[in-house]
Amino acid sequence: MRRAILALSSTLAGLVLLLSFKTHTPGVTGTGTTSAPGSGGTSTGSGPATGAGSADMAGGGHVGHSARPSRPRHRARAGTRTVTGTVASTTYGPMQVQLTLAGQTITKVSVLQRTDDGAESNQIDSSAIPKLIGETLAVQSAHINAVSGASYTSAGYRKSLQSALDQAGA
Repeated sequence: MRRAILALSSTLAGLVLLLSFKTHTPGVTGTGTTSAPGSGGTSTGSGPATGAGSADMAGGGHVGHSARPSRPRHRARAGTRTVTGTVASTTYGPMQVQLTLAGQTITKVSVLQRTDDGAESNQIDSSAIPKLIGETLAVQSAHINAVSGASYTSAGYRKSLQSALDQAGA
């Protein structure tokens, strides 16, 4: 009887601790790296995502990037210009990104085409695309985190983004 009471109370204590666990949302620091509040501005990750065969496609997980953001290599060209990436085909439809650059700095990202496979796809895109745009502006490259639950949208966005950056010479 004592063992049953001890096992039950241990199980309840563990359940209470599990349910009271507070998760946190990573913030974006001024340096353009993703970090947890109070962690000193570094992030851990497995490196840049590599597209359709990456872990985010298989498990819908979160793919990290290095703590050091990619900086533009050349600042020779000045002025504002617009570059449109190629249309990336995904399982749920096309994805196309347009960039506005001042020199080699990305100042604006517009999504010209987005996946459109019904209400669920629209809901996922309306949540994921602002996150993808925000991170693109923060890290200034296509080496951005995939959005969990939006693996195909993230992969299509990155593919079109990389195409636009290639055209811009960034």
